Amino acid sequence: MFMAYLPPSVHSQFRTAQGKVAELRFELNSGGKKDKHHTAKKIALKKIVANMTMSNNDMVALFPDIIGCMNIPNLEIKKMCFLFLVNYSRMRPDVAVKAIPVLQHDMEDPNPLVRALALRTMSYIHVREFVDATVPIVKHLLRDPDPYVRKTAAYCVAKLYDHDRHMVERSDLIDRLNSLLRDDNPTVVASALASLMDIWERSDSIKLTIDYSNASKMVAILPDCSEWGQTYILEALMSYVPQESGEAALLAERIAPRLSHSNSAVVLTCIRVILYLMNYIADQKQISALCRKLSPPLVTLLAKGPEVQYLALRNALLILQRRPEVLRNDIRVFFCKYNDPIYVKVTKLELIFMLANEKNIDEVLTELREYATEIDVHFVRKAVRAIGKLAIKIEPAARRCINLLLELVATKVTYIVQEATVVIRNIFRKYPNQYEGIIGTLCEHLDSLDEPEAKAAMVWVIGQYASRIENSDALLEDFLFSFAEEPVEVQLALLTATVKLFIQRPTKGQELVPKVLKWATEETDNPDLRDRAYMYWRMLSTDMDAAKRIVMGEKPAITAESERLDPVTLEEMCLNVGTLATVYLKPVQTVFRNARPRRLQDSPCLQRPEESDPNYKSLSQLGMGGQPAAFNPHADRPTVPTAAAAAGPDGNANGNANGNGNLAQAVSDADAYFASQLRGMRIQEQGDSFGGNDAGETAGYVVNQYAPQTVYQPAQAVANNGDLLL
Repeated sequence: MFMAYLPPSVHSQFRTAQGKVAELRFELNSGGKKDKHHTAKKIALKKIVANMTMSNNDMVALFPDIIGCMNIPNLEIKKMCFLFLVNYSRMRPDVAVKAIPVLQHDMEDPNPLVRALALRTMSYIHVREFVDATVPIVKHLLRDPDPYVRKTAAYCVAKLYDHDRHMVERSDLIDRLNSLLRDDNPTVVASALASLMDIWERSDSIKLTIDYSNASKMVAILPDCSEWGQTYILEALMSYVPQESGEAALLAERIAPRLSHSNSAVVLTCIRVILYLMNYIADQKQISALCRKLSPPLVTLLAKGPEVQYLALRNALLILQRRPEVLRNDIRVFFCKYNDPIYVKVTKLELIFMLANEKNIDEVLTELREYATEIDVHFVRKAVRAIGKLAIKIEPAARRCINLLLELVATKVTYIVQEATVVIRNIFRKYPNQYEGIIGTLCEHLDSLDEPEAKAAMVWVIGQYASRIENSDALLEDFLFSFAEEPVEVQLALLTATVKLFIQRPTKGQELVPKVLKWATEETDNPDLRDRAYMYWRMLSTDMDAAKRIVMGEKPAITAESERLDPVTLEEMCLNVGTLATVYLKPVQTVFRNARPRRLQDSPCLQRPEESDPNYKSLSQLGMGGQPAAFNPHADRPTVPTAAAAAGPDGNANGNANGNGNLAQAVSDADAYFASQLRGMRIQEQGDSFGGNDAGETAGYVVNQYAPQTVYQPAQAVANNGDLLL
């Protein structure tokens, strides 16, 4: 009855689909005893898998026929039948359950490939009956005589944890998985380690602990593992926390041969582990030697495809910020090739800027001159901006950079002139009263400026140097002609420049200021522009001296290092070298929402920047003439100075006539307090998270709330049994 109400087109499609299913069912059941190699069934199954791949859900009607084919003792047929089962089992769980006996029978097959295939198929199906039936089978096959089956069983434990984590935690599967770490086969050990790492990543209750003995054993089997096995083992070494500087140095030397591996994943993971271990090495000579070893593999990766090149370049940006001595003498390898994709060229340009110094600046500027004459507009803009940033970064080369910029401006190419105007504005801020002679050259190209950033930069130059530009009022009046149509960025620049003109040359600006203030307060809808105009109006009408001090006061110092990552983000990024997070240069949780954040875990040999850098000065040293503040970093709270302590030798509360000693002590105490708060974010060697430890308590695991992955295992709890997950 239902068919009668279908539109003709739908009715036709339904009949076509039914006809295709019936045709495939006929082919699947054809052949008979004459077809000894099951050729007809293989062809039919290939057609079914092709339809299934194209999301044709009509194939689910063939479920009973597929289950009937599973008993055929042919590996190729079993693979296609199991693929069908995994794809459609959640749509028809009532029919899929009938395949469990077949799979259980296959797990007793003498062929290890069949046993492993059946187990893998069973663990992939997220149906309760399959999950319950898989657990006892996995326990049995974890002790299978064939290493391929044991490897597959190890992965299945992680898959079962994905299906039902509480069931796995209640069972002894994790203990059995730990026992595989003592297996004779390196591939099995690597697979068990990968499974344990996957479980640890998704668990809040299971902690991963690796001691030096375990780490040493894992490094010993690295050469015998496949490339992916090596990657899993190196990943796991990131959970090892060295307790002695010598341990970290020895381990880094032992894994260094992996840097010459042909697989880029192994190389990048090895670089990540060495960078991690370097944080626990005290000897600067060893660190320098390791840094020299990191340069060749990064350079070698640049000979691979553009995608791998880009990944290596993005990671090199991170590594250079943390360890500048890496790649110090390899700037030429980052020069762009004519056939590089634009994303590779731009990243290479960033690295060239980071590696540029007084010794190679001439070579770099010659290269950038070539880039600034290329066809790609985006890349040319980046090159011109890099030249300006180099002038700010390397002061002795500033004049050479400016001469090159003027040479490029003389080409009168619009986008080059506009980029040059922007960077020259920044150069003026870096070197005030030094290079004003080029202002006339910029004023000759005002007609080329049509972008907001370039206009705002030129307006800033005119306003800042209004007293030195003879016709500054006329130039500003030309810009003000289109004030109402300009973007807010340009309007703000015009407002400030007009006020600067009035302050420096009142007679020239007395007609422009009221006009601009009226426009900015009465004829605009932007609150920022309106508020700034009211502020200027009030200052000019009440106190001109104050207005001059505020508007024409010293500008904050400008540097070329503004794009560097903050130390906390940089530390986390260096612990994720080789992952997608380093491509975006964002914290890992920004890229992967459920990822576990990484932090350097505390250890007696952990080298903080202030410990490894002899030029580092703390807040206390900077505020007290280089004398460090006296405080205990492990104290629960800073010492509160008493009246007796605050009094000087003579008993006066001021300590001396001017009170400077008391002020210095107050600064010292404040520095000590903030330093103790910062250091308090790390787990103390003793005491609980509230600052003390009861005498009768047994020390347990302490986890920092700011870094939940940081795990500390007490000495008495470490059993030398090779287990990683406890």
